Amino acid sequence: MAWWWQALIGLAVGLLVIWAALLVALMVAKPGTAQLKEALRLLPDLLRLLKRLAGDRTLPRGVRIRLGLLLAYLAVPFDVVPDFIPVLGYADDAIIVTLVLRSTVRRAGLDAVRRHWPGSDDGFAALSRLTGLR
Repeated sequence: MAWWWQALIGLAVGLLVIWAALLVALMVAKPGTAQLKEALRLLPDLLRLLKRLAGDRTLPRGVRIRLGLLLAYLAVPFDVVPDFIPVLGYADDAIIVTLVLRSTVRRAGLDAVRRHWPGSDDGFAALSRLTGLR
């Protein structure tokens, strides 16, 4: 068997293992319904925030690339966990958004996120609470 077939099979198996691990983690740490409802209410403001942050030339390039990739991931119709699966379908998106926002705050600071937040102060407080931003 050619080396590239072995690499391709290894990559496919690795992705399958990562997907299965994420699915198990989501099942174990399943977010509450109240948290998901609150997160869904923030979605329009969150998408505007991500777009504004990705377009801010004062932020480090790595942060903007991550945010652009996150926007692309959210726009793609297929997910790690399909959205038609109750609760878990949207939880994977929420987890990925949380991880990217936390990394953005670590690199660019909370002030940059706050400066670009298009919603209300209560909405930003909810976003901070849901994502653990401090």
